[in-house]
Amino acid sequence: MTLLFENIRLALNGVRANKTRSLLTMLGIIIGIASVIGIMTVSNSMTGTMQEQMLSNGATNVTMGVSQKSNSTEQSGGMNFNFGPHRSNMSDDDYITDEMIADIEEKYPDDILGIQKTESVGTGKVSDGSSYANVEVTGYNAQAFEDEDLTLLSGRTFTEKDQTDAKKVCLVSDYYCNNLLNGDTSSIIGKQISVVINKKFYHYTVIGVYEYDAESSFSSSSTYDTATTLYLPLLTAFESLHKDPQYSQVTIVTSTTTDIESFMEELENYMNKRYYRNNDNFEISCSSMSTMLESFTSMLSTLSLAFSIIAGISLLVGGIGVMNIMLVSIQERTREIGTRKALGARNSSIRTQFIVESIVLCLVGGIIGIILGIAIGMIASSKMGYSAYPSVQGIIFSVAFSMAIGVFFGYYPANKAAKMNPIDALRYE
Repeated sequence: MTLLFENIRLALNGVRANKTRSLLTMLGIIIGIASVIGIMTVSNSMTGTMQEQMLSNGATNVTMGVSQKSNSTEQSGGMNFNFGPHRSNMSDDDYITDEMIADIEEKYPDDILGIQKTESVGTGKVSDGSSYANVEVTGYNAQAFEDEDLTLLSGRTFTEKDQTDAKKVCLVSDYYCNNLLNGDTSSIIGKQISVVINKKFYHYTVIGVYEYDAESSFSSSSTYDTATTLYLPLLTAFESLHKDPQYSQVTIVTSTTTDIESFMEELENYMNKRYYRNNDNFEISCSSMSTMLESFTSMLSTLSLAFSIIAGISLLVGGIGVMNIMLVSIQERTREIGTRKALGARNSSIRTQFIVESIVLCLVGGIIGIILGIAIGMIASSKMGYSAYPSVQGIIFSVAFSMAIGVFFGYYPANKAAKMNPIDALRYE
């Protein structure tokens, strides 16, 4: 053990004595490991941020929707792509109805906690002279509105009577108030507004103002032009469109104990056998964010692995550089090796000395590469808008791989030094 520490001390002294040469030798190791760590950090950051967003949006929720039969569904990497029909292609018999929804709630009471129903009236504009606000007018049932988890700034939210009586009331965002009322969120309560959608006017009374969360939405680059949701009771949206309640898709809030994959398969079979058996064009299909997340994570991991392997090629180049410099070092220290062997040093001691020097050289380069890689990964993740998640597995792998490179590429030079004839070594000039 004492000999090992002595060899490590000598190796570190050698690195300090030849700083420039050591740095150039380690450059391939540093670049390779920094690249691998940086790639894995960005990959972890993207995956971690996506997981957080999906979990906050209900990763275990199941979306049940109407999709076209035959070739409308394709699979890629475990992810289902359902190319749903346009409304113009669907008849009233093709939609999901409230009766169907009530049926599955009764059939699966332990699995279904609630059903989110929404209906879009359209995207329009509210104007007041030269000022305007873009809005997405959408109706929400009680479950869907509750799961939006809005922060109310003034006024009130929807009551049960608002929902059942299809009251023409709405909630607008603070963005709306910023554009039209200079940020006054209280004076608009109780006022009627007119929304223009496709040259048609829709009139609603504002009962509340909510705080718009820009970070969780895909908004326009211009703050003023951002279209925020104008919330309506669900039946109000259907009345605005002059149509009966029917849905191309709904979101099912499932229990935490539900096996999502089994539930989706069972629900699809039940709905298609009971309601869509004789439908030649459409069927029910289910999907969930959890399956999408698994597919996304798998795809990202594959890409990360591929890029890491490419970046790892520089580690091979760095290892060859280490071997080269160790051969040069042995040649420079030929008389030293001869003197040690003449004084009784065993071949194994000489071999161990130079292998340790090689490992130390690679390990120092690896540590510098890890620090640089984490810094690059965190900066890149921050610039892309993701929370940084340094790869612990990548760090452990990099340290182990650095040591492995030191042993692999250091063994040949070390073995060559160990087999030197002491007499020839002492005569070397």
